[in-house]
Amino acid sequence: MNRGFLKKLGPGFLLAGAAIGASHLVQATRAGANYGIIMLIAIILACVSKYPFLAIGAQYPALTKKDLIQGYKSLGKWYVISFGVFTLGSMFIILAAVTLVTAGLAEYLFDFGWSSFWWCSFILMSCLLILQFGSYSKLDVLLKIVISLLTIATTIAVFIAIVEHEANTVNFNTTSLWSISGLSFLVVLMGWMPIPIDASVWQSIWVKEKEKSLKTSASESFMDFNLGYFSASFLGILFFLLGVLIMYGEGIKFSSNAVEFSKQLIELYSQTLGAWSKHLIAGIALITMFSTTLTVADAYPRVLSRLQAVSLKSTKISNSKFYNLYMALLIISSLCLLYFLKSSFKTLVDFAAGLSFISSPVLAWFNYKLVLKSSVDQLKPAKPYRYFMQICLTVLIVIALSYVILLIFIPNLP
Repeated sequence: MNRGFLKKLGPGFLLAGAAIGASHLVQATRAGANYGIIMLIAIILACVSKYPFLAIGAQYPALTKKDLIQGYKSLGKWYVISFGVFTLGSMFIILAAVTLVTAGLAEYLFDFGWSSFWWCSFILMSCLLILQFGSYSKLDVLLKIVISLLTIATTIAVFIAIVEHEANTVNFNTTSLWSISGLSFLVVLMGWMPIPIDASVWQSIWVKEKEKSLKTSASESFMDFNLGYFSASFLGILFFLLGVLIMYGEGIKFSSNAVEFSKQLIELYSQTLGAWSKHLIAGIALITMFSTTLTVADAYPRVLSRLQAVSLKSTKISNSKFYNLYMALLIISSLCLLYFLKSSFKTLVDFAAGLSFISSPVLAWFNYKLVLKSSVDQLKPAKPYRYFMQICLTVLIVIALSYVILLIFIPNLP
């Protein structure tokens, strides 16, 4: 891998930056701590079943020079409208959820005496300023550094935990999983692991943005995606293993308070790496969550701008005026949501993840149909891969329908 190719890496790391956040630090760690090693099956299933549909976000723009929103438009206006509804229905709560996790880490690390809401306000205003006066390239470089640091620290922590902890802490007791709350959490875990499928649209827009400054081939774009996606999936498994090795079977439950949860998370590292690592790991975790918040805050305004441009048949690829407007509306609305729901940390994160998973099979179908109907031969999947995509789509549909049925018949689902 030469230096020239390393410069071309970017959209895949942005995808990883958006992925490695609440899904990893919150959901994956909780899964290991509360349910044990059996939940590893759900994490692997989520990563495998989403892969072919998220990969289209890198392949489609590289081969057609169009983003996925333009692709949906070619299928019909209702595809664009449906995607727009999913986006509007989830973007405020997803940004609010990742911001609240970031605020918990910041409050734990700095202890300024600020309330959670003020931390959330400061974080989102910082994102606004960075994205207004920064650039895609700066976001690109930041994510490469952060993901590398977090991967190294988490790999070391898991290795030490495996060496130091007794093997009997890892067992396959599934009693707690086969319950209403267990099945509900399984869907919540899969919703964001490693990232929602609508991020394929973000990826397609980032690929086009990257090409403004540096041309990349289809194979380079796909390799970039794979590097980012498998890094995010690998880190999800590492966080899960930390929860299994250190907390499972100890009678310890993660707090529903963002600050207390952050404290427990940092303790996972300090128990393995040593007390000296607390502030270092807290800093890395905070930067990681901040990068996630920053990436999500960048992605949704870009998507809304593209939705408007495609719907109005604009020839402009981007419109900074509307990008800025949508970003301001997104941040203000998310802050309003946080003001009223700031005390419901775990509920907010779980609801956002569950919402993401319900939309997964629909968006997976959109992407599947898009490549089947494409006029570009390289996009059309070979028969074995097409069967693989069909199996993955079936898995997503069955699990999402099961969750909807549970919601209908058990309204107070945990």
